[in-house]
Amino acid sequence: MKNLYTPEGEALSGESWNVYPRPQMKRDSFYSLNGIWDFGCGRQKAYNEKIRVPFAPESLLSGIGRGHKKGDILFYRRRFSLPEGFSKGRLLLHIGACDQVCTVYLNGKEIATHEGGYHPFCVDVTDAVKTENEIEIHVTDELSGFEFPYGKQTDKRGGMWYTPVSGIWQTVWVECVPDQYIRKLSIQTGADYADISVEGGLQTGEVILHGEKESSFPLVDGKTRIVIQNPVLWSPENPHLYDFTVISGEDQVDSYFALRTLEIGTVNGIKRTCLNGQPYFFHGVLDQGYYPDGLFTPAAPENYEKDIRFLKSLGFNTLRKHIKCEPEWFYYLCDKLGMCVFQDMINNGDYSFIRDTALPTLGFKKKNDVRAHKNEKIRKRFTACMEETVKRLENHPSIVYWTIFNEGWGQFDSQSMYEKLKNMDDTRFIATVSGWFKGADTDIIAEHVYFKSVKVKTAEKPVIVSEFGGYAYQEKGHVFNPENEYGYKKFKTREALVSGITALYQNEIIPAISKGLCGAIYTQLSDVEDETNGLITYDRRVIKVRPEEFMPVSRAISDEIRKV
Repeated sequence: MKNLYTPEGEALSGESWNVYPRPQMKRDSFYSLNGIWDFGCGRQKAYNEKIRVPFAPESLLSGIGRGHKKGDILFYRRRFSLPEGFSKGRLLLHIGACDQVCTVYLNGKEIATHEGGYHPFCVDVTDAVKTENEIEIHVTDELSGFEFPYGKQTDKRGGMWYTPVSGIWQTVWVECVPDQYIRKLSIQTGADYADISVEGGLQTGEVILHGEKESSFPLVDGKTRIVIQNPVLWSPENPHLYDFTVISGEDQVDSYFALRTLEIGTVNGIKRTCLNGQPYFFHGVLDQGYYPDGLFTPAAPENYEKDIRFLKSLGFNTLRKHIKCEPEWFYYLCDKLGMCVFQDMINNGDYSFIRDTALPTLGFKKKNDVRAHKNEKIRKRFTACMEETVKRLENHPSIVYWTIFNEGWGQFDSQSMYEKLKNMDDTRFIATVSGWFKGADTDIIAEHVYFKSVKVKTAEKPVIVSEFGGYAYQEKGHVFNPENEYGYKKFKTREALVSGITALYQNEIIPAISKGLCGAIYTQLSDVEDETNGLITYDRRVIKVRPEEFMPVSRAISDEIRKV
């Protein structure tokens, strides 16, 4: 395999990701523990290497660049002293994400164990911190058994399966809070109001809305409602955010919200997805969230911004975050820059090519999944991860759509899972299944179309083609695996690729809009390992489809949706 680096990865030196990792609940207190740690991998604890956190050891940017054997433990260690005057109350240690099971020790004392590789956790370390400190993190990560959500990771990468990621892959950091501190903000919005709820703290205080004129709203029993006169609604075309500060006792956090509405309407007898009361076409791409040098973790936050701005330059307004959860910085940038997000839940359970791909491709799409994937541990892990995903990301206005199951991988009892998610969040669209198998309630009929033409029939639910395309072209010198080209149609030149993609939209996607198509997700943003079906190369150095070539397609889509 060829080692590829993004420009940011090639230039990386010293500490990385030294940005505040939780922009929707920001305090002044922040001490990053990213950087160079002692590292070892094996059955017995030993620190004989160095690793750059927060990059997984399988990645080039970690400095390790390899995986581990089954049964091995990943050992991390770092010594640190907090800056003078930093500690003024309680001290909280945060780990953004660590795959898969990790135990944390501080100054020889075990302080926390966490399971699951995609979500952050926090522990109060006040009583364990000294002037000089030593933190150790021991991690195990076994992909076998499919118990934990794992996404596209596999022990034997190739085709549509990618290099696995283990250990720490998001920011490790410390903050200081008062004894009574705000633990979480929950934000529910409508077209002209925002309901702010505070967990923890004193449950009293005020919320200050910033802008041309500051306004104060009292916090009573941890809640307040902010009513906006002459509201500016959020959309990808105008991603307006309202900044506010919550003050409760000695604690203070900065945050933001946006006003927007999502509903399903009937327009000329056809079900349509609507944003802010108007039919809206979700013109998007599939985003796997992989980078050649950092795998799950880009070299710098700027990589996220460049990806989003690149898509917007082509006229896209949506990305489907495919079977992965990102650091909150990513969703903040989608909020700020204006990019709708279709967020997938992270699958677990086993995958069968015959059962989950071949047969449904041939038309066998009816499935009674009540008793499918009966392993209770697998079901509980998936459900817990789904619940954590919603709780962690529910405040982000950019997220407009949840996908529960993708192409039958680990799919079980989809009716009850739809009901569970709908009870948690009835403000966004839900695609219970994306791809093939039907049967359960769903807000959206989400189809994958690769081996036939896109054809839309009037249905009782809005229809979105949630995957299509996947056209491949290898850009010489920027290919991870020159020996294997994976895609659904292959082209020899960049010009032929552009012509093929343009024709696909002109002949199939745009004509389907008048018949009820509400969105289309092209596969995909970038090449990923064997997959060379990106709009840009894996190393983000060569744009395959240029803005001036594709913007006429995007303008035609906008013109068509305005006609409905």
